[in-house]
Amino acid sequence: MEISLITAFLGGVLALLSPCGALLLPAFFAATLGTRLRLMAHGGIFYLGVALTLVPLGLGLGALGSLLVAQRDLLVLGTAVILILLGLAQALGFGLDISKHLPGAGELQRQAHSRNGIVKTFLLGAASGVAGFCAGPILGAILTLAMAQGNTINAGTMLAAYGLGMVVPLVGLAAIWSRLSPKAIGFLRGRGFQVFGLQLHTTSVLTGLLIIGVGVLFWTTNGLISGPSLVPAGAQRWLQSYSSVLTSPLLDALVIITVATVAITVVIRRRINTQRHDRSPGSAKEPEA
Repeated sequence: MEISLITAFLGGVLALLSPCGALLLPAFFAATLGTRLRLMAHGGIFYLGVALTLVPLGLGLGALGSLLVAQRDLLVLGTAVILILLGLAQALGFGLDISKHLPGAGELQRQAHSRNGIVKTFLLGAASGVAGFCAGPILGAILTLAMAQGNTINAGTMLAAYGLGMVVPLVGLAAIWSRLSPKAIGFLRGRGFQVFGLQLHTTSVLTGLLIIGVGVLFWTTNGLISGPSLVPAGAQRWLQSYSSVLTSPLLDALVIITVATVAITVVIRRRINTQRHDRSPGSAKEPEA
């Protein structure tokens, strides 16, 4: 599950940076001009729109996958083959627009471009979750992995992680976009190149190789069951042995006291600084003539 979540998050990042994924940025910037606080608020609303579209898809595919648990060997083989084929399609630049096969997706995209403000941001998120010809194979790979989970909650969580992978770099890029040099922007967008007459793109090739690698790993680890864990076994045992300490009432009391002490200290220091500022000679305004 850990590898699946990381793959889903990276898939969202690469979907955003895909050759046509950059088209999301101007529309998002147009709706989020203003302070950083407003940018963060619009980023959260954008993610709600993405999650509204993607998570139900993940839940549905997870439920479908749970019906195929009895045929696990076939499910693992089929998932690995589909991932490898989608990886090849992505690397070679063959697109896939999944939104064309979803009812109402076209109307949702039209509404997103005709609205303003928060509603526009929300609808852009809902439309962007499934739109994108270049990123179609990436989403297809994540949906395939979600179905292979054989668990509704895990599948929904994977699609939520995919959406988060789109939104986090999007908000980060929006915050620093005006300070990026043309060279940095060109690096993020990648570049095209030719191999044996085929027009390829660096981001698409990198993404395709990642999907192929996940497909091979999925097959060789029996559906990621025997895959490596990000948390070492020794660390897991240590966490389990000290879990009782972390849940003790004494620790809860100490945490509450510490937080309260820090909060009171911050309030007192702010009041002292305010009083000093008010008493300083330059703080009083000169009366107008």
